[in-house]
Amino acid sequence: MQERRVGRARDFYRRDHQKRDGRTLSLYGYAPHHGDPGEEFEDPVSANAEMRFHPLRGEWTLFAPHRQNRTFKPSKAANPLAPARPGAPVTEIPFSDFELAVFGNRFPSLHPKAPEPAATSWRTRPATGQAEVIVYSPEDEGSLATLGQDRRVLLIEALIDRYQTHFEAGAAYVLPFENRGEAVGVTLHHPHGQIYAFPEVPAPQARAEAAFAAGYDLEAERGSWGGEYAVDEAGGIEAYCPPWSRFPYEVWLSAVSRKPGPWAFSAEEVEGLAQLLGDTTARYDDLFGHPMPYMMSLQAAPRETSGQFQFTVQFYPIQRAAGRLKYLASVEQATGVFTVDIDPLAAAKALREASA
Repeated sequence: MQERRVGRARDFYRRDHQKRDGRTLSLYGYAPHHGDPGEEFEDPVSANAEMRFHPLRGEWTLFAPHRQNRTFKPSKAANPLAPARPGAPVTEIPFSDFELAVFGNRFPSLHPKAPEPAATSWRTRPATGQAEVIVYSPEDEGSLATLGQDRRVLLIEALIDRYQTHFEAGAAYVLPFENRGEAVGVTLHHPHGQIYAFPEVPAPQARAEAAFAAGYDLEAERGSWGGEYAVDEAGGIEAYCPPWSRFPYEVWLSAVSRKPGPWAFSAEEVEGLAQLLGDTTARYDDLFGHPMPYMMSLQAAPRETSGQFQFTVQFYPIQRAAGRLKYLASVEQATGVFTVDIDPLAAAKALREASA
């Protein structure tokens, strides 16, 4: 199935393909996608994951033992995120070319048909939901900084489409995210991110929703900081280092006016967000002269919301200086109290001076 969709900034096409193992592959592009699929994976995807509640932390933990067998640092020749190539191993995208692709993870933490866990003395529930991979480009090297503005805009339009798709299917919360660099555990270097659709709102996002519903105003507080914590601005979107940052050189992106998610953005704001995703990554890479390892997430409102939520993109770099990683050690892991090595004021200044 292929259809043209009206985007916030630019129109695009989406082609859905049913993979032989039951997963869906969605191809997004500015032009219609053509071609017949080649060889595909056929082994069934495991749905055997469950969630267990931690009674002292008040949090859920995902248990997915089948992920021990997931792909680990394959060679370029065996890259599973590449387009199909004659004589090469089977990949996740059985077409010779594409612009941007989204498909269900072959080793999912969440699955729509996750079984009911066996009866236990501790609290459990099925790990239902969706776990998707979003492949930014057919090229096996690159980053948000090098993709180009057109591809970044397409990425945002595709993410908006995934938000809507998952919310319509009943997801309570949708989290697109990217892990970058081996230092944060990346085992596939092809430019990509992931999307988790949760059946319940995770605890940090539930607390954020409650804070916004109680009257917290991020835009007003940000305005009180003056320009010292600002890093960049484009199209009604601002990049800044929050004074309460938990990571060195942490950067947030958000709209100047309150928006619950990118689905509420104007065309100008989509273009601005796309620009700052690239510029922020480029500034990180320039800061120490090599690609910055980071975790990045798009934190939008839950499906059921007070309407006061403010969407943010949050970058968590884990490098505090050239050649020095910031490890989340005993205090952070045991208490949740982070120790930050860089004053956000100094971080903002350093990032403003870095090249975008």
